[in-house]
Amino acid sequence: MGLKDCTIELDNPYNTYYAGQTVNGRVTFTFDSPKKIRGVVIKFAGEAETKWSETETKTDPNGKQYESTTNLTGQEEYFQIQYYLLGGKNAAESELPAGMHTYPFTCALPPTLPSSFEGEWGFVRYTVKVTLDRPWKFDQDIKMAFTVISPVDLNLNPRVKDPFKLELEKKFCCFCCASGPLSLIVHVPVTGFVSGQSVPVTIECDNASNVGVEKITINLRKLLAFHVHTPRRETKRKKELVTTISMGPVEAGNSQTWQQFLQIPPLPPSNLVNCGIIDVDYDIKVVAEASGMHANLDGNIPIVLGTVPLESFQAPPPYTDNPPVSSDIIATETDPSMLPTQPVSPASPPSNGAGGALGWNVGDNKAYPNIPPPTFAETSYKAPTISGKNDSEFTRIVGGIEYAPRYPTYAFTPSAPPPPPNY
Repeated sequence: MGLKDCTIELDNPYNTYYAGQTVNGRVTFTFDSPKKIRGVVIKFAGEAETKWSETETKTDPNGKQYESTTNLTGQEEYFQIQYYLLGGKNAAESELPAGMHTYPFTCALPPTLPSSFEGEWGFVRYTVKVTLDRPWKFDQDIKMAFTVISPVDLNLNPRVKDPFKLELEKKFCCFCCASGPLSLIVHVPVTGFVSGQSVPVTIECDNASNVGVEKITINLRKLLAFHVHTPRRETKRKKELVTTISMGPVEAGNSQTWQQFLQIPPLPPSNLVNCGIIDVDYDIKVVAEASGMHANLDGNIPIVLGTVPLESFQAPPPYTDNPPVSSDIIATETDPSMLPTQPVSPASPPSNGAGGALGWNVGDNKAYPNIPPPTFAETSYKAPTISGKNDSEFTRIVGGIEYAPRYPTYAFTPSAPPPPPNY
């Protein structure tokens, strides 16, 4: 038999670290009989990968058609640290007696790592792998994934502190007679949010047309782009629906106002700073569905998702039928001025070994004392397996083969600042 059990334990209960922190932990082997080994190797790795396949019909020189499949890939390696916890590459064989054997380990994470991410066509993933180097036999591997967060401090991005108003208008032509306009105004008090917050959205619909609005939908969306470079450069884009709320209808000649809240679940921060093959952005898509065969009225509000919330949180204003008016920003389909913030520059790991990224260690509120510390919650977007090309069918995966990163998630009451006076 030999190896009965193996565990990998990290010093963070969430198995989550900020870039620049130090990962400490221990690996414990339990043998039910003596075990001959050359050494115990530990390997930390951080990498990104994108991949998908494309199939096309081709014709051979004889005129016969056949299906040709091309595997497209993109890869980035961020760091790799490997060393022996026991023994060495050229060490003599030794025998470990039956029972438990525990070995501590440590690893300082580079400060420029992108945040962990799992998606349909790619991932940014961090793993620790422990190998029993056995002479004259197959090595035994034990692997576990952990989460790394690149801090995105919204307080350092002045653009996300401003209110944003989306103004949309449409006129319908019915039987050669133009109707009055259908007007939609949607505004949010800021455009920077974090997981756990609720985005307050005020919607004003003035339907002066003779066409009814069946419903108005506001969608929080994740905008993804995956890039490959082998054997050729290509990009796949995807818009994932995160949260949706619907209201209405609004009959012809009527007006109505709503205040809605879009709850943000655990999500990766915007932009995946320092990752060159995966892009992550977010927006709020607004759609007013016109009745009949008429085209819908739609637009979007770009937002930035950070890991450190805006410090100026207050209760949202009470709802009224006449909400204040925002600034004169008119949104188009995209707004290039809404750029993601840059991450906080992590400090060196503190001497106590706990690690830390510039005031944002777990439970550390020194930078922003008014903001409570986050918890770290699993996202609903999971990897079906963390097994990779260098793993075998005998590689043991700690915690199961599926893996979902954890992201900083806040519980605020309230969850967003009110609009400024005269908003």
